[in-house]
Amino acid sequence: MTYKVITLGCKLNFCESAAIEKAFEENGFTRSEDKANVVVVNSCAVTSVAVAKARHTLSRIKRENPNCVAVLCGCFPQSYSEDASLNFAADIVTGNADKSKLPELVKEFLKTRVKTVKIKPLSREYDVESAVPDEDRTRAFIKIEDGCDRFCSYCIIPTARGRVRSLPLELVEEQARKCVADGHHEIVLTGINLGCYGQDLGLRLSDAVSAVSKSGVERIRLSSLEPEMMTDDEITRLGEIKSLCPHFHLSLQSGSDTVLKRMNRKYNSEQYIHVVEFLRKKFPTCAITTDIIVGFPGETDEEFIQSVEFARNMRFAKIHVFPYSLRKGTVAAEMQQVHPSIKSERVEVLTAAAKKLEREFYESQIGTKHTVLIEKPQSKDYSHGFTESYIPVRIYKEELPRHTLADVKITECRDGYCIGKID
Repeated sequence: MTYKVITLGCKLNFCESAAIEKAFEENGFTRSEDKANVVVVNSCAVTSVAVAKARHTLSRIKRENPNCVAVLCGCFPQSYSEDASLNFAADIVTGNADKSKLPELVKEFLKTRVKTVKIKPLSREYDVESAVPDEDRTRAFIKIEDGCDRFCSYCIIPTARGRVRSLPLELVEEQARKCVADGHHEIVLTGINLGCYGQDLGLRLSDAVSAVSKSGVERIRLSSLEPEMMTDDEITRLGEIKSLCPHFHLSLQSGSDTVLKRMNRKYNSEQYIHVVEFLRKKFPTCAITTDIIVGFPGETDEEFIQSVEFARNMRFAKIHVFPYSLRKGTVAAEMQQVHPSIKSERVEVLTAAAKKLEREFYESQIGTKHTVLIEKPQSKDYSHGFTESYIPVRIYKEELPRHTLADVKITECRDGYCIGKID
């Protein structure tokens, strides 16, 4: 029997898909990149676009391979079980619990050929079996935290992922050592609310970063962080870990205090400014990137302008711009919605501002020296990779093997990347 896993959504899902693949291999299945006997779609529920993608993916799978066993798992079934079980072309529907047990559900289905819907409540314990390092890419990803207790008014994640729970520290270090032994020079720590790591264990995120540093890995990178978790003391502790990359993706969502309040975010613009300033004090070469939601319910022209101006003042290196997506079951879904055409216009305005900020950041790097981790080849004309501060760099007329750490000097910048020369 062959299997294939299609992963949608965040880096956390990719770690869990790695665990799903491991479970299938251990149960005698063989991985396939073509048509497979079993196809698993590990879904996302953060936006309506993500849900539509899961639905279309399953429909395509069943159309092209009608005899396969189609499995839908992940955040969408966990959040919207009835919709997932009735309106998706899946033979097996399950949520986020016990993803490593999918081979057992498949074997049972093959006996009965009866559609299976098995969505369990999420445990308050970290499911160690359902996440292993994702080592399919140049940087290894380790899921160290799951769940969120923040309950932002627009977000379905607490329903999809449950409450905060953390991977025990000894397993964090164990997984990091495995990644290093497998040849990785950079490890990315990821979680649903990464900054909450350890609050259920009497630990902090800096404890996990310190544990990973013991593996000897050259670079440690953090995925998305919530500003209120980044206290002065925590930033100071992180600053003492030399292998930590100076790149912080600090979620903003809005630069307007009134919008932040309606979002039920746990900080205001003044507090956000303090965190950014303290990060830049402790990590002078750091890049600050962020997410901003446009067209949140009730967002006025004035609030939107405040958000754009705030982003400009913060000098973000990169901004991921998202139009607000209504999620049934959230508080924001019951608020007054912004017209789609207005959202589209605002996305264009903020995206243009974001591109200008990115270009300014790249231009500020000309003449500076960095270490670039080389990725898979994109072209025979150049090697490419990312600096410690996550600047994409192309190195022309150099054929450098993947996983190489190359010292470069940035000489030029283009839209979306910089050009470097071996230093």
